[in-house]
Amino acid sequence: MSSASWLTSLECSTSLDNSSFLSLVAQWLSFIFLSPCPQRLLFSSIDLLFVFSITVFAAQKLYFRFISEANSSSSVNKPLLGNDKSQLRVGLWFKLSLYLTAILAIIYTALCVLAFTRGIQSSWELIDVVFRVVQATTFAAMSVLVAHEKKVKAIVHPMSLRIFWVVNFVIAALCAASAITRLIIVGKDLDPTLRMDDIVSLVNLPVSAFLFIVAIKGPTGISVLKEPELGSNTSIEYNVSGYATASLFSRGTWLWMNPVLSKGYKSPLKMDEVPSLPPDHRAETMAQLFEMNWPRPGENVNTAVQTTLIRCFWKEIAFTGFLAVVRLSVMYTGPVLIKSFVRFTSGKKNNPAEGYYLILTLLIAKLVEVLSSHQFNFQSLKLGMLIRSSVITAIYKKGLRLSCSSRQAHGVGQIVSYMAVDVQQLSDMMLQLHFLWMMPLQLGIALALLYGYMGVSMLAALVALIAVLIFTLMISRWNNIFQFNVMKNRDLRMKATNELLNNMRVIKFQAWEEHFSKKIQSFRDLEYGWLSKFMYLISWNMVVLWSVPILMAGLTFAVAILLRVPLDAGKVFTATTIFKILQEPIRTFPQALISISQATISLGRLDRYMTSQELENDSVESGEGFGGRIAVEVKDGNFSWDDEGGGMVLKDVNLEIKKGQLAAIVGTVGSGKSSLLASILGELHKVSGEVRVCGTTGYVAQTSWIQNATIQENILFGSPMNRERYEEAIRVCCLEKDLEIMDHGDQTEIGERGINLSGGQKQRIQLARAIYQDCDTYLLDDVFSAVDAHTGSEIFKECMRGALKDKTIVLVTHQVDFLHNADLILVMRDGKIVQSGRYEKLLESGMDFGALVAAHETSMELVDMSTTTSGGNSQLTPKSPHAASSQGEPNGEGKSLGQSASEKAQSFFNQILRSILHAPMSFFDTTPSGRLLTRASTDQASVDFLIPLFLAMTLTMYFTLLGILVITCQYAWPTIFLIIPLAWLNIWYRGYYLASSRELSRLDSITKAPVIHHFSETITGVMTIRCFGKHDRFVQGNIDRVNANLRMDFHNNGSNEWLGFRLELIGSFVLCISTMFMVFLPSSIVRPENVGLSLSYGLSLNGVLSWTVLMSCFVENRMVAVERLKQFISIPSEAAWKIKESLPSPNWPGHGDIEIEDLQVRYRPNTPLVLKGISLSIHGGEKIGVVGRTGGGKSTLIQVFFRLVEPSAGKIMIDGVDICKLGLHDLRSRLGIIPQDPVLFEGTVRSNIDPIGLYSDEEIWKSLDRCQLMDVVAAKPEKLDASVVDSGDNWSVGQRQLLCLGRVMLKRSRILFMDEATASVDSQTDAVIQKIIREDFLDCTIITIAHRIPTVIDCNRVLVIDAGWAKEFDTPSNLLERPSLFAALVQEYAHRSSGF
Repeated sequence: MSSASWLTSLECSTSLDNSSFLSLVAQWLSFIFLSPCPQRLLFSSIDLLFVFSITVFAAQKLYFRFISEANSSSSVNKPLLGNDKSQLRVGLWFKLSLYLTAILAIIYTALCVLAFTRGIQSSWELIDVVFRVVQATTFAAMSVLVAHEKKVKAIVHPMSLRIFWVVNFVIAALCAASAITRLIIVGKDLDPTLRMDDIVSLVNLPVSAFLFIVAIKGPTGISVLKEPELGSNTSIEYNVSGYATASLFSRGTWLWMNPVLSKGYKSPLKMDEVPSLPPDHRAETMAQLFEMNWPRPGENVNTAVQTTLIRCFWKEIAFTGFLAVVRLSVMYTGPVLIKSFVRFTSGKKNNPAEGYYLILTLLIAKLVEVLSSHQFNFQSLKLGMLIRSSVITAIYKKGLRLSCSSRQAHGVGQIVSYMAVDVQQLSDMMLQLHFLWMMPLQLGIALALLYGYMGVSMLAALVALIAVLIFTLMISRWNNIFQFNVMKNRDLRMKATNELLNNMRVIKFQAWEEHFSKKIQSFRDLEYGWLSKFMYLISWNMVVLWSVPILMAGLTFAVAILLRVPLDAGKVFTATTIFKILQEPIRTFPQALISISQATISLGRLDRYMTSQELENDSVESGEGFGGRIAVEVKDGNFSWDDEGGGMVLKDVNLEIKKGQLAAIVGTVGSGKSSLLASILGELHKVSGEVRVCGTTGYVAQTSWIQNATIQENILFGSPMNRERYEEAIRVCCLEKDLEIMDHGDQTEIGERGINLSGGQKQRIQLARAIYQDCDTYLLDDVFSAVDAHTGSEIFKECMRGALKDKTIVLVTHQVDFLHNADLILVMRDGKIVQSGRYEKLLESGMDFGALVAAHETSMELVDMSTTTSGGNSQLTPKSPHAASSQGEPNGEGKSLGQSASEKAQSFFNQILRSILHAPMSFFDTTPSGRLLTRASTDQASVDFLIPLFLAMTLTMYFTLLGILVITCQYAWPTIFLIIPLAWLNIWYRGYYLASSRELSRLDSITKAPVIHHFSETITGVMTIRCFGKHDRFVQGNIDRVNANLRMDFHNNGSNEWLGFRLELIGSFVLCISTMFMVFLPSSIVRPENVGLSLSYGLSLNGVLSWTVLMSCFVENRMVAVERLKQFISIPSEAAWKIKESLPSPNWPGHGDIEIEDLQVRYRPNTPLVLKGISLSIHGGEKIGVVGRTGGGKSTLIQVFFRLVEPSAGKIMIDGVDICKLGLHDLRSRLGIIPQDPVLFEGTVRSNIDPIGLYSDEEIWKSLDRCQLMDVVAAKPEKLDASVVDSGDNWSVGQRQLLCLGRVMLKRSRILFMDEATASVDSQTDAVIQKIIREDFLDCTIITIAHRIPTVIDCNRVLVIDAGWAKEFDTPSNLLERPSLFAALVQEYAHRSSGF
């Protein structure tokens, strides 16, 4: 029997021919697999086997449940009805699986009923009925099983079900193949029963194919989200992005974005409404991946960052490359079909099937192109996001490990640029990466097609292409040079801007705003010059590349005509469309080259940073019980700040501090005291020797480091709250009174760098932080310098000899009075320990320690012998405040309308720089510098480059779109009825999308600043963080901020592709419907050649339309940068720098007389008064000392003199002139000040002591000599050009203060303010400085704030300020003669060294 006969035979048995064994086997197989009866039996047996396995499984479950009823905690019954509180998310895969099995169950049930109604008259009909019953039962059971999966929260389908679906698909494919063969061979004569069976088989095939895919895939499409535990703060983490659990179809069509866009369309999106990133996309996962793939020490890798990124993301890069290839493979389908469409419309149209076939092919090709192109975009952007996440986290972690010299070499501003700019360049490159290698492939296919249609005339196009490529490579070389210089000068500008923002208080004190403005403007001018060249080059590049397809087409057709190549409508329009497609690789290739060149430069910069020298982990041996009683030990130690070991700062150091000892380190300024603490912490490069530290270490830096958080958060420093220990730390650090006068107590938010606290408050808060950590050994660097005598005594008594009495303390100090209580004193000179021992022993030996004590005793003699006579006011009574304010008018600035985009960007920069420089000090107290740095880097880069470029491209796209619409409507007018709804849909989708996209862009910008601010803060306090071992906590803080930012970016990218995909999909359907109209309408309505012309333009319509909408949306979203810049352009300004109508005389102030009348000050409206009504009179040439408790208002008084804070009431007269009526620069430039925090700027000694360049070298050397720094500077090879790094970190704090003194000596102001000017120098140097000041400023009025009584004891009068009131103002002798606050301070200072 032939195989064909088996197909129509209804017999269930057969007779076989007597032939060979192989022939018999073939006949048996043909009968079993082709004949309907055996097929049914085979199908039924498989079904019955499946139903049997389900029955056994259910019976087993019920049995186990029955026998375990008594045991309520048994886990056997838990999988059946899981009762845990969790939320189910059902995906599309599950729904389709359930619906399709249910539909098949219904179909087979209906067929079963039909089979019974026909009756059973033969064995075939019996088998048919049994088969239908088994099929209906099987698929009904399958539907129940799939539905039950939701109930039991099954994540994966049971293996038995998956095996059944695989086998079912094989048999269904066999039945479908038999059905198709029967329909073709037998046709109309087929038995009706078999015909019905064949139709069902064909319907079953796609369903079985889908279930086969589900079986291979495994997951059900159900995701279980556990509810957060009660009391846990996981609201954002619980709201995970829909992408995490989305099905393949949902990911492919961006359905998972619908909830976010719907919410954003109804009301503006808030930060907590944007879902968090999927777990595998978060920064912690990426950081771990990056570290795992970082080259090992033994590997010889030149480009470490690039190598690591390739190892981490090669799969993602390969996948995006695959998507690019898929897109390319279908891109040329449309042009190839044009000739077939023209030929079909030119013919008789006898076979409509051919027309439908062409349209269906076009539709499938366009759908694949749309899906692959948008998936390529999204996956590339997602890859860029993951790279950004991993690199930012790596940069942050590296910052925590950098050695001191490496940190100085890069600088905070430059590292911020690495984060803000370079990482973004790497991210942006991912979208352009594949265009580089795709371009030759794309051109090769296009040229091959052109050769097929145009013959040898294609060579003209090839010549033109080669010329364009040569031009592009030349342009790219110049682009590299220009881009490198743009980024280099941007780095310098960012570094200078960061320095300006960090030291704005000092800059305003000195009236140096214009100098720093010129410095930043000079870097900006260089950057702008290179940027202009870069933009001009890109503009020419775009003009040439956008013109190439037209020129190429003209040249190719001209050569074809010359060579007499036959041309028809089909060939011409096909070639024209190919030339249009060629425009893309030609246009994107140079952009890809630019992007890759930028990324290459960025990779080089990141490589240099990531491979910078790190701290040596083994330089300090830490552990328990070194030597039993030894807490700190250094043997033969030689240390250097330089990683190469050059320029030793500590030499031949040997010390041994026992557990529980108080060891004091003393010495003159620059002797190496702070460096010794740094060496014990492991912060210095150990050239030789051994360092051992027993147990945990606490550190309090000389320069206070306070976080932008509450006081409580600063003290806890990430440790859990222990109320008793917390309150004890506050008590022993004398913070109770300070907290009482603060509005919110310990919940008061501290501004950036502790800007709203006094120096003493900052020092005591960081001391409380160290005490709360309960360490074994404490390294305290000059903690008493910023506190008054009484507070210092209290801290020493309650803290050093109280809370820390059983701890080991290493104290760097200039306070000789405390040294009696030290168990060990180490005296340092020139980086060496020259003496060590107890107080009495060292005093007997004399030498350096004797000189320090002698200097202190000399100053104390002044206290005892103080008999200065000078008339003065008696104790003052505060007066009631009255409202009055003096405010300068905000400076407006006109804008020219006819500026180009780059000039407008420059105008924005000038305005924001001017606005920031004119902003009042209160603005910087409340605005994080990270926010301002983001404006200066990311937002300015958008205005400089991205907005002009994409605005130009948007306009070009609009003109292109208009041209396509005009030509299409003119030559195929029926399509206008489809273009109108298409345009309406595009406009509606644009509005729907923009509502969310705009907010996501804004939130993206808002969440960027905290990443930078947190990093700047971390780098500043890195020694404290490392000492307390809080690396992990700060790394987690960075990760949280990066995740918060990237979830905005992720959903923003998703929304972009959501829109683009839908617009192009709608456009593709409209194109195919339009094509159908044009093909099947009579030739009299649409001529065949017009069909080719319209298709030639229409093929690009959906792409152009969606790109036009996306580009316009992109520009609109980027306009957020303009909006953010404008916010800072309109900052309320402080008073005018110069007022022409109120200029002081050239020699003002001539006498230095000061009158203060009822002075009242508050920092902001509706806040308590800080100074509460001070009235006093100071005569010209008087020396006034200002003393009082920390936080009492002493520094505020000085700020009012310089009008950093404007008086709320009252006035200050200097030589009869009301200072509130003068311009700020006229006032500030005439006054001299040595501020509390010694600030140096990056540059040289010369540029620091004379920033504006007003003085000669001779005058500078004289000034250095007077401030005791001449020998130090002269010893350096570069002399006055000796380097000063960022924040002056390569000079000791004492040397920085002396340099600040040198500035004032050059300026020689008539009125001089000294705010703790000698707090960080030893008593000997302090005495010398006071002597110099008395001699050099003999006739000047000097107002000195000091906590050292000897500094103010020889003043003409002393002002005691307490809680904002002027409590006492008289000569020291008068105040000492009666009970007074000053007398109490002097007594405390004189007796505190006698023991506690």
